[in-house]
Amino acid sequence: MTNITQHFADLDEVTLHYLMAGSGFPVVLLHGIPQTSHEWRYVMPHLAQHYRVIAPDLRGLGDSSRPAAGYDKKTVSNDVWRLLKKLGIDAFHLVGHDWGGPTAFSLAAQHRDAVKKLAILDVAIPGDGADFSQNGRRWHHALFRTPDLPEALFQDREHLIINWFFENYGYRPNCISEEDRREYLRTYVKPGAMRAMYSFYRALPQDAEDNQVMLQKDGKLQMPVLALGGARGFGRGMETLESLQRVAEDVRGGLIPDAGHWVTEEQPEFIANELLNFFAEN
Repeated sequence: MTNITQHFADLDEVTLHYLMAGSGFPVVLLHGIPQTSHEWRYVMPHLAQHYRVIAPDLRGLGDSSRPAAGYDKKTVSNDVWRLLKKLGIDAFHLVGHDWGGPTAFSLAAQHRDAVKKLAILDVAIPGDGADFSQNGRRWHHALFRTPDLPEALFQDREHLIINWFFENYGYRPNCISEEDRREYLRTYVKPGAMRAMYSFYRALPQDAEDNQVMLQKDGKLQMPVLALGGARGFGRGMETLESLQRVAEDVRGGLIPDAGHWVTEEQPEFIANELLNFFAEN
């Protein structure tokens, strides 16, 4: 049985909580919203048989601390970079799901020699020209970016929006168990957690601008990229692959069968096998 351990790293203005398992070449897993590093619990044991796996809670989320600012993905990814430097890691494979995907892209774009392989799961990259509206299915983007309103709407009602996401954006309404929903809710009801969540969305225009500047300056990513989208999602599907093809040169990927958006929990063995095969490529 894989031993997954919990740790904390103090990094100036932020403290990151992270999970770690296995040994060998490092693999870094970045979670999405409204999730935490807990979303990797089924994937980590597979990867840890071959790699040293690190899964942090991103700034403001999970059991990491919640600074008032710094939710643009250049800053969020720099937290991860500083964590890895503290762990003595200077080369690694990188995986990101949902908002962990743009964070991973930013990290890879800033540290191209360090990121040996990059995998992005069910998300498009801000600034690549993708349509984030999806015919109203991403209505929450505009709501969360509206100043003050989501704070007022969901104060003491955090479970309403989090449960709605889990029930509507997966392939099956019950794809996230009640026990796991409680674990996610445990952290999102902490003071400042929902504000931090909204801040990830509110930084989207800055993320798009930052990515465009990096791409114009240094060109497309050159490391191998794996791009996978849920086959039963709400329109993303091949969008992840198409998005990464606009910002990287060496891209492969496709669809995750019988999965909506919560791909690491709906199809963990498929994800793990795809990652292991990808990492093993020459």
